[in-house]
Amino acid sequence: MQDYFHPSMTKTELCAMSALGLAHMGDAVFELLIRTYLCRSGLARSGNLHRATVSYVSAPAQAAFVDAIAPHLTEEEQAVYRRGRNAHVHGVPQNATRGQYAKATGLEALFGYLHLSGQIERINELFALGMEARNAI
Repeated sequence: MQDYFHPSMTKTELCAMSALGLAHMGDAVFELLIRTYLCRSGLARSGNLHRATVSYVSAPAQAAFVDAIAPHLTEEEQAVYRRGRNAHVHGVPQNATRGQYAKATGLEALFGYLHLSGQIERINELFALGMEARNAI
């Protein structure tokens, strides 16, 4: 049986996937990480849970997150991030600039790539770095 929670795609398979496909997966991975963080930290109050989640997964928040982790990215991770950041998106949310949305798409592509290649430990490392930076503000 295929294990969809622990994929292990090859670099060839990942390179064949579109940047927006990687970002689509990374969007879900990043939101799951945020929801887990909120639940584990005791910040999951029923009335505010959605609002709290959105404050972390919005394009401006993700753009700030990627600025915090950028110095820690490997060359391969930087290439995946750039691939996502430079993807051709057709619309930008009202609460974000085009630059913020591009950075957010790059971050999501990176997290999608790492998840699909089975690099869960690396996702946790980068997520911890980003959350440390956010909480230091």
